[in-house]
Amino acid sequence: MIELENVSRDYGDGKVVHALNNVSLRVARGERLAVMGPSGSGKSTLLNLICGLDEPTAGVIKIDGVNIALLDDDTRTRLRREKIGMVFQTFNLLPTLTTVENVSLPLRLQGISRKESEIRANAMLEKVGLEGRATHRPDQLSGGERQRTAIARALIFVPPVLLADEPTGNLDSATGEDILILLDDLHFEFDTTILLVTHNVEAARHCDRILRFRDGMVVQEERLNLAQVMG
Repeated sequence: MIELENVSRDYGDGKVVHALNNVSLRVARGERLAVMGPSGSGKSTLLNLICGLDEPTAGVIKIDGVNIALLDDDTRTRLRREKIGMVFQTFNLLPTLTTVENVSLPLRLQGISRKESEIRANAMLEKVGLEGRATHRPDQLSGGERQRTAIARALIFVPPVLLADEPTGNLDSATGEDILILLDDLHFEFDTTILLVTHNVEAARHCDRILRFRDGMVVQEERLNLAQVMG
């Protein structure tokens, strides 16, 4: 589902910084992969490259068999809207929109009518336990409710890939665990391929495999068996 072949990303004209250094990896359809490592190890660069917000200095990145480096900006944007859901540590909800409007926004951008978009958004809100918060705005929600809203928005068009950047980073431990259990449930329902960037070992244990990055390279890989994943 996600393939990187000898991917590098360099920054700087004088002293070059190797944000990613010849990274190759493959994430199978339906797999959950955790990416861990210290700040500056290349985790965020990896996400930006996979979702097409940045371009590699060298190498090939494929999403569902499509080499995204060969796409023009409009086609790359359309690919993100159709194939990649994104969840961020800072939620990135639009403050002037209600919960149902935030969740339905990706469908509206695809040209789906407001009525149909909000019907589907309300159904997704029910799946994430927010059926009573549809008319609330983000400043009326708790941190956990905002993250549930962000997850509902990311999955509203049932993307084959979900990228999650520190989705529990701004939450207390109990709420963070609730979010991870929710992601588990939604993964099993939709068979979404999940790439989770995290500093949290407990969050990583919800995945099938863990890659550890350092200095832009994969330095360790750990595959979790079912007993480890289930705790």
